[in-house]
Amino acid sequence: MNKEINIPVIEPNGLDSFHFGGVSWPFNFSKDHNLFHINRIENYRDKLSFPLPPHRKTVYDLIFLTKGKSIRSKGLANYEFGVGQFFFLPPYQITSHEYMSEDAEGYFLHFDIDILKHLSLDKHLNKFNFLNFLSNPVVAVSSEAIEPILNIFYRLEVLDQEGENKQMELIAFYIFALLKEASLFVESDLKPQKNAAASLVQRYKEALSQFIYQKQKVSDYANYLHVTPNHLNKCVKNITLKSSQDLLNEMMILEAKSLLKYSNLHIAEIAIKLGNQTPSNFARFFKSKTGMMPKEYK
Repeated sequence: MNKEINIPVIEPNGLDSFHFGGVSWPFNFSKDHNLFHINRIENYRDKLSFPLPPHRKTVYDLIFLTKGKSIRSKGLANYEFGVGQFFFLPPYQITSHEYMSEDAEGYFLHFDIDILKHLSLDKHLNKFNFLNFLSNPVVAVSSEAIEPILNIFYRLEVLDQEGENKQMELIAFYIFALLKEASLFVESDLKPQKNAAASLVQRYKEALSQFIYQKQKVSDYANYLHVTPNHLNKCVKNITLKSSQDLLNEMMILEAKSLLKYSNLHIAEIAIKLGNQTPSNFARFFKSKTGMMPKEYK
């Protein structure tokens, strides 16, 4: 009998073994690795073996290239990015890393939202569209912006090397500055008067990505977010022109597609994972949203 293959959720303390496998090589990650990590890509590239399989992380991460190119997925879509471009990934998003050129240079960075909470900077993350679950993860900056952005990376690199005297508040400010620099090259679609609703909708999307296997009713998410289902639905419609059930269905379909494509679970097992459905009910639901039966997609 084949061992069940699921899409792993990886915490920062497991990232080294996931990315580098059995490589006998000192990583020298700091004690604050769970909150924040930065490294130059050229220092690690030859230790990596691509493609990296599908997985989720519990932290935000980003890549910025100054040389070479890479192909990485977000959800079911692959994105190619190169010099002067960011790739952003929010927590719990499915990703695989298909390719990175051998000459790649630049920076990789991850951070936990907790590093921003002490300064209340976490409340502003919804302003950065590229961190949203369904947004385009690639942000291209101008040639003039590359040097100031690299200065921020360099400052973060220096702060990360301060050991136990690391100034985490200063690191948080520089992370926020980096996000702000990137946001200058993304057109915002949030109107000021909708920020409260947009924040709730973003939290709903994040909860969907994190708890889709445990919660499959809008009312469950409304309870988790401490709002009524009606209020949640009004906010979702106001921001997205879709219902809260529509977003839940979209996440169910994304998970179903991911499991059909990346795991070795049978269709009946996927049906149980996503709402304890019968295979026939799951097949009808999947076809109504995609136009295909699960077997056809698989």
